[in-house]
Amino acid sequence: MSCGTGCGTSNDTGFDPNDSRALEIQEKINNHPCYSEGAHQHYARIHVAVAPACNIQCNYCNRKYDCSNESRPGVTSGRLTPEEAVKKVLYVGGEIQQLSVVGIAGPGDALANPKKTFETFRLLQEKAPDLKLCLSTNGLRIADYIDEIVKYNIDHVTVTINTVDESGEIGSLIYPWVHWNFKKIRGKEGAKFLLEKQLEGIALLVERGILVKANSVLIPNVNDKDLPNVAKKLKEMGVFLHNIMPLLSAPEFGTKFGLDGVPSATDQEVMEAQEACGMDMKLMKHCRQCRADAVGLIGEDRGDEFTKDSFMVLSFEELEKRYNIKARAVKHEIIENWRTALDEANNRIKLEKATKEELSSTGITKLVAVTTGGEGMINMHFGSASEFLIYEVGDKAIKFVMHRKIASSYCSGPENCNGNNPIDEIKNTLKDCDILLTEKIGDCPMDELKSIGLICDESYALQPIEKSVYEAYKKYFLEEQSEIEIG
Repeated sequence: MSCGTGCGTSNDTGFDPNDSRALEIQEKINNHPCYSEGAHQHYARIHVAVAPACNIQCNYCNRKYDCSNESRPGVTSGRLTPEEAVKKVLYVGGEIQQLSVVGIAGPGDALANPKKTFETFRLLQEKAPDLKLCLSTNGLRIADYIDEIVKYNIDHVTVTINTVDESGEIGSLIYPWVHWNFKKIRGKEGAKFLLEKQLEGIALLVERGILVKANSVLIPNVNDKDLPNVAKKLKEMGVFLHNIMPLLSAPEFGTKFGLDGVPSATDQEVMEAQEACGMDMKLMKHCRQCRADAVGLIGEDRGDEFTKDSFMVLSFEELEKRYNIKARAVKHEIIENWRTALDEANNRIKLEKATKEELSSTGITKLVAVTTGGEGMINMHFGSASEFLIYEVGDKAIKFVMHRKIASSYCSGPENCNGNNPIDEIKNTLKDCDILLTEKIGDCPMDELKSIGLICDESYALQPIEKSVYEAYKKYFLEEQSEIEIG
């Protein structure tokens, strides 16, 4: 059974741990916060926004801003040249030593900007060889650049694929046009052509041993029924991970879906899609739809701390000294030692994929929400939380389900600590949960949450998340408190 931490002693790949290929994959994802759910509370990533152009149009995207598949709608990232991007990576890597991954995810499409993308990766190979390199793409041009992807050791590629409908019917509702050979291919013809190129590209990536993560945007009443077919196809092709992302849609975003009144996908709809797809594919459930210039742990964005004037005045020589690969290696060793200890503390009670029957002897499970600042601990006050991690738990084991964000934390400043707080949004966000574990919570919000039947418990403060989730379930929902052997 997997502890799910992605540490060296556990299997975070979803494959047979006795398989040499599984061990190779485990090594690749061990400190990759996007490809390993267990790593995302310990290791940081940076996205560099060097790729502004895009070669398709999506109805969930407003071209004035970042690609909405890679950033929240209405967001504009600070664009960089390849040289500026690499200087920023070196500067950030010296400051945030747990940085392990650099990716190009836009603000358009990485492979619609090949010159800038690959020049950035060339410089990164030279200046920061300890970092994993990733790119995100709509898949249209993978076949054209597969040799460059291999050449620059880009061994993690994310491909957005929202439908596998060969008729083009569903795709035509998502993509108005695809740009190819200096012309726009529209409607069903364009959607069918895009799918053909996506599948060709994914096959080439898998053939070359590159780990593929597929992103699918869950669009209510458009592709929601087709996502299980997407998962089946991805499984057949050897794709490593499937990320089902909710459509974020509102008129103020200026997207066609937003203006046409297509609703955002709810947390419950995402959970239903995960249930429908999860038996075929290993799912990524900790995605935050990061900005194309995101910096830090997944779930936080420290990009505003690292403006151009902080790193562009420094030479590459100064920045490489600041980056200090040896000091970073020591930091990563400390992280791995902590993860091993955390794994032991959690008693290996977590499953990556499980039905309710595999989690519970009765088939009945509960949902537990957690506030955390990272490192696998319950180490954030309720008032400071802008998101909640959601776990499903039974008497046998637990599994991570998803994160749920709120627009602002309960107490985001003095002006919001006097009754002007988003408690109704939080109550709606946690309405199907049974327990909330948090480092600290005040009497007023606790009483509000009790009104929806939510048990609030701060007794597990500064304790490991997974062990605490399981212990809290036993505390409140098992009549007998005897130890249950797991694994």
